[in-house]
Amino acid sequence: MMAAFRWCVLGFLAVPLLATAALDPAQKRLLEETAAIVLPAAGYQSKVLLGDSIVKLVREGVIEPEKLEAVYAQRGGIPEELKDALSKPSNRPILLDAKNAAVYVNLLWPLGLANRMAANKDSPLNGPSRLNFASTGGWNLGRESNGGAYFNRFSIVPLTAHQEALVVKIARHSFRPCCDNSTFFQDCNHGSALLGLLALGAAQGLSETELYREALAFHAFWFPNNYVHTALYFKAVRKIQWHDVDARNVMGADFSSASGWKKNVAGELVRLGLLPAQGGADCDV
Repeated sequence: MMAAFRWCVLGFLAVPLLATAALDPAQKRLLEETAAIVLPAAGYQSKVLLGDSIVKLVREGVIEPEKLEAVYAQRGGIPEELKDALSKPSNRPILLDAKNAAVYVNLLWPLGLANRMAANKDSPLNGPSRLNFASTGGWNLGRESNGGAYFNRFSIVPLTAHQEALVVKIARHSFRPCCDNSTFFQDCNHGSALLGLLALGAAQGLSETELYREALAFHAFWFPNNYVHTALYFKAVRKIQWHDVDARNVMGADFSSASGWKKNVAGELVRLGLLPAQGGADCDV
């Protein structure tokens, strides 16, 4: 378990794009064209901004900047615009790209974990095993050695009853390819991070449709292998371009849970000869 915790703190992306050596030229070109659409080189321009949420996490000791900076010291450091977010409000909407996606996991993870919501009384984390999840035991970049001490503890992103209901509704319907759990069951870093993103977006007035689109865009950069292939599936099988997919549908269990993705995306692409047999995403690469 500690090995998984250590990986989560480092904040690597879950799975790189599938090596294209096993593909014929046409398959390789199709995959690369799809990747360019799902993961644009210029990044994804989000509507969500961090605001003062990270400053509050630092103030409460959930994030200790020195510990976070030490993690990235040998990777060229934290991008300057994100380093500033540790000490002052960030009022620019997030521009997510392949270079900063993993840093955003580590900024949003403690937010989703520590932010207080009434609905968290029903969270699977709210029990005797609270300290034993990758999302809790894995977070050691705060004052406490185990992030479980911060679960549901601080009002970092205040939500109205309507906004919280929207966050919970989407969280219960949004799954991730590293496991079969919903975002509301935030048992790993990606689950906590997406919950934090949803809270920020809802508090800033985003609609349900907009929040699903944000969730899908962030997941695409966090799980590139899965969502490039999901886009390929929709293009080849459903005849739907990625920009036209229903984000709510894609974020559901059929396409974003580990088992659903394996059956409905990878299985179909392999059957059609568009993809060699492969594994899925994992939070313990």
